[in-house]
Amino acid sequence: MRIDKLAISSPDIPDLGDVPERFSADGGNDVPRLEITGVPEGTREVVVISHDPDAPLPNGFTHWVLYGLPPVDQTVDTAAATTGPNDAGKTGWYGPQPPQGHGRHHYYFWVYALDREVTGTPRREEFLRDYADAVIEQNRFVGHFQR
Repeated sequence: MRIDKLAISSPDIPDLGDVPERFSADGGNDVPRLEITGVPEGTREVVVISHDPDAPLPNGFTHWVLYGLPPVDQTVDTAAATTGPNDAGKTGWYGPQPPQGHGRHHYYFWVYALDREVTGTPRREEFLRDYADAVIEQNRFVGHFQR
């Protein structure tokens, strides 16, 4: 597996910068725009997962899972994606909502280029377990948020 070309970014959230309040669960829950570039040859599907490993839960907190993205460079069209479950028990974007006073949380936006398509809508942990061997490339950017 290479990690040198595939990239994910957002015009709304600078890498290693702060996630603006309007994208938080309490501040409007606006969906951040995402851009994916450098999709490698042989990719059959692109997957995006947003995850907060700092959440006080055993596996952190998954905020967003998008499956079925086409294997091309793109501005992500969430309406055209298959949305998987987040850890709020819903589907779709669930913005940052760390506990008050819990400190700065890191919100990872992962992109995965896969050599096969995902079946169904697995949770993040299931996806990582069942599709690890299908990852051609992966990359991420990180935003921060705290209350």
